[in-house]
Amino acid sequence: MRILQAANFVAPHSGGIKTMLNHVARGYAEAGHDVVMLVPGERNRTTPMPYGRLVEIAAPQVPLTGGYRMITHWSAVEDVLAAVSPDRVEVSDRFTLARIGPWARRRDIPSVVFSHERLDAILRFHLGRAMPTRRVADAWNRRLAASFDTVVCTTRWAAGEFIRLGVRNLAHVPLGIDVEAFHPRRRDLSVRSQLAQGADAVIVVAVRLSPEKRPDLLVPMVRELLRRDVNVRLVLCGDGSVREMVAEQAAGLPVTMTGFVSDRERLATMLASADVVVAPGPYETFGLAALEAMASGTPVVASASGALPELVRGDAGRTAASDPVEMADAVVEVLRAGASARVAARRRAEQFSWASTVAEMLRLHGASAQHRAGLRGRSLTTATRDGHNWAT
Repeated sequence: MRILQAANFVAPHSGGIKTMLNHVARGYAEAGHDVVMLVPGERNRTTPMPYGRLVEIAAPQVPLTGGYRMITHWSAVEDVLAAVSPDRVEVSDRFTLARIGPWARRRDIPSVVFSHERLDAILRFHLGRAMPTRRVADAWNRRLAASFDTVVCTTRWAAGEFIRLGVRNLAHVPLGIDVEAFHPRRRDLSVRSQLAQGADAVIVVAVRLSPEKRPDLLVPMVRELLRRDVNVRLVLCGDGSVREMVAEQAAGLPVTMTGFVSDRERLATMLASADVVVAPGPYETFGLAALEAMASGTPVVASASGALPELVRGDAGRTAASDPVEMADAVVEVLRAGASARVAARRRAEQFSWASTVAEMLRLHGASAQHRAGLRGRSLTTATRDGHNWAT
């Protein structure tokens, strides 16, 4: 079976969506299926990959997103679809790539769309409560659900905006975590000492520095902890449109800004060596960064809004309102919990696996690891436009 995965907002430094695409694609390949991953890029390019092919369509950067791109050239997408001739399609986008749903339906190709963000929450954040954001989101989501055979949400919170519409073609498929790559054995006391720079406690945050992720809460949280004589250092891993604003906030305070950490092993070591990881984003629909921290044996302080309360349970961490004082309260509670919180965090993360995610997605596709239709390694049909051969 050949599966087309299509996504916007996937950059070299992407987080959750890129991680999900790669793990699921590898799982499909191990089950004997062929994958073509379609994403935006600087230029048209097709690259052989262990799971199949990576196809990039030249796409413009979206302002104020830290380098993310969105495909706007639909005719190029049609060329790729014609060249790929997929048996199934998966779309991780509500916008320009949502047209793949109707394209697939006209050809009787089963289709899935992932809801990676909760549209009503994002619109409310950017437009405010005075605007008819729910009505706009409902209209958009109703059309999206009607365009695909299945809408996949990774948490109950993410599914909420579709449930209220009575959408029947809804599936809940939690994402996974690489519990070997992110593991407590990566905890390194020398690394912790380097991160701490003399502080008693190390707080690590791995987040895109964009407004909806609420990095503006982090420095005030540190100020509050220092006011209480809690000797902490914040290590902020990430980049984005509000980095300069956060840097100005942090001037003169025990805050280290590392920029985006591209080395996953280094990030895993940093997460495991921290005393607590903070995930401030109130609109997370799953929260892979929080799960990676817990897999590393580090408890998490997460936003009480969004989907993270579904993940951060019991002694694995605490949730707090989007308020620096309440976040500081939660950090203090986690630090007091000590080693028991580290054990609980790891146990919670072990409940999520990419193998389970892949198995559930294959079930939705009516396939399995045993379903081998002889399509593995099948060549792409040649389709050209604007001088690019998508089969090469």
